[in-house]
Amino acid sequence: MSNLLFYQKPVPLNKNDHKDKKIRSGGRDFSFASKTNSVILAGVEFSEAGKEYPIVFAQAGEAVIPVALLGLRNEDNLYVDEDGSWDARYVPAFVRRYPFVLAETGEENQRVVCIDEAFEGFNDDEGEPLFEGDETTQILQQAMDFLEEYQKQYVRTEAFVKRLKDNDLLMALNAKVDMVDGQQFGLTGLLAVDERKLLQLPDDKALELFRSGELSWLYCHLMSLGCMGRLIDRMGKRGPVSAEEKEEKAPEPKAKAKAKAKK
Repeated sequence: MSNLLFYQKPVPLNKNDHKDKKIRSGGRDFSFASKTNSVILAGVEFSEAGKEYPIVFAQAGEAVIPVALLGLRNEDNLYVDEDGSWDARYVPAFVRRYPFVLAETGEENQRVVCIDEAFEGFNDDEGEPLFEGDETTQILQQAMDFLEEYQKQYVRTEAFVKRLKDNDLLMALNAKVDMVDGQQFGLTGLLAVDERKLLQLPDDKALELFRSGELSWLYCHLMSLGCMGRLIDRMGKRGPVSAEEKEEKAPEPKAKAKAKAKK
């Protein structure tokens, strides 16, 4: 699977090539995410996402990113049903922004809005238009505003993770999953906040976390780990674990989406 996850054919949106294009926005079908077992989260999402999913930290190249675990096996999203519906109250922003995404242009701090041309709701006949003459329509403007806010929160989350690393607050999180049928398999390669070290932070560092609003993110993350049992229950309903998966590593964090727009 590509590093763009479910984006199969992202292309820059423009009023010349896409002036007659429309998009169906009602009745979301999340089948596109059915093989995505983890997605990146912004820190501001922790309070809601933590009620539904385990929030952990994972290595993605040289970066450490917070992710919501959606499954315990590769290419298995336990929250997308057979009919394409999302079986949870909160859908991560990474998923909700689809089929739109911001892509790097190659110039510093310059990005362009892209759309996945493979998205079935992107067509010439049905839905709401993306452009009216030279102007963007309301639905496209809303998508652009959402992407801009997402990018701001992503940058803020990067600073948050850097603060955790600088204070040595992350530790390895290794878990053994015991299935009802007696099967076992391990999860490795994940990180979590070390609460013992958090409580030992100097007062000035602790106050910094509190004033930034990030201390609440940390406790949302720690409380979310209790959702691991829900994943196990959901996986039990999906069928037995294969022999190859018993000692499988943690779900690969295929969550960092970076596209480069064609010039």
